[in-house]
Amino acid sequence: MFFPEFDLKNSRYERKYLISDMQRAAVQQQIRLHPASFSPIFYPRYINNIYLDTAGLDAFYENLAGHGKRKKARIRWYGDMMGKVSKPVLEFKIKEGMLGNKLLFPLQPFEMDENFNAEMLRDVFLHSSLPDWALESVLKQKPSLVNRYKRTYYATFDGKFRLTLDEELSYFAVGPAPNYFLEKYVSRDLVVELKYAYADYREAVSIADFLPFRLTKSSKYVTGIGMIFSIPV
Repeated sequence: MFFPEFDLKNSRYERKYLISDMQRAAVQQQIRLHPASFSPIFYPRYINNIYLDTAGLDAFYENLAGHGKRKKARIRWYGDMMGKVSKPVLEFKIKEGMLGNKLLFPLQPFEMDENFNAEMLRDVFLHSSLPDWALESVLKQKPSLVNRYKRTYYATFDGKFRLTLDEELSYFAVGPAPNYFLEKYVSRDLVVELKYAYADYREAVSIADFLPFRLTKSSKYVTGIGMIFSIPV
């Protein structure tokens, strides 16, 4: 199956920090006091994702095993999780180490309610204008996890470095039948991500040195699947 090559020059680094021992106010203070002068650039908003994976959870286990090259598919939208999803976007996230690219494709609107299931999502894919390789890929996968969190955005004055702060992380199990989303798993952890272009990696060293958080390779998808299936991650 065709899949686009990894575009190194247009990639960006994503350094993730998992924070379990600090309150939100303390984390925000660290961001405000950073010598790079991070400041808010966007209003906080809720992000919702439906992650796709094979029946054998190949994407999950590849990430868990630490594979250098990884691909992950998800559907993302903003605002309310339930109800009409008017602007869903299919995202393919391609990663090599801490470098990542995204390929984005708009999808047909759909309803996120108790009738949500894999067949409904299949119809969304078939009626959206997806390239052949993308359609072939998602039709071989199924919804494996839904998650939701609140994100606050920061950036340096020149816009070269961005920070995001994620909180209120919730994970929902997804089964083959219509889902009522009653199996909810909540994490009190916070996640900070530092993002910057490949060309700025040298300057990023000093930026990262002033972040007093624990660097992690774990993703929200891995965390959510691990919580639902009681798999150590």
